[in-house]
Amino acid sequence: MSAKVAQKVVKVIGEYQYPWREKLAKYKDELSKGVWGYWELGAWKPLGISARRRARLRKEVLMAGQDWPFDPEKKEMRNVRKGHKCDRISAEKREKTARLMEKMPDMLLAYKKRRWEKKMKEEDKK
Repeated sequence: MSAKVAQKVVKVIGEYQYPWREKLAKYKDELSKGVWGYWELGAWKPLGISARRRARLRKEVLMAGQDWPFDPEKKEMRNVRKGHKCDRISAEKREKTARLMEKMPDMLLAYKKRRWEKKMKEEDKK
């Protein structure tokens, strides 16, 4: 029983020390303008609440079990390859060489056949 009372006391004290509902109501219109700031009449305006206080307010709201709708939407991840381009190209070249080496016997037979046909045509002309 005393544990529940202690939790309630801690909760009440925590809300008293940092009343997040009042802060959220006060800065609601400011928070809806963006995370870092906003453009107004061609000039950049920072938010009226500092990033540290905004983060603290966000943390308090989330710890209280409420949702925080002021976060920006997540962007899709980019597929940027890591590493040097020359390493990637050399690996692709090795793969291509391996594929071509599998076809090599057929290519050699086709080459020998073309060469022999060319030789026969030249002999026929003579």
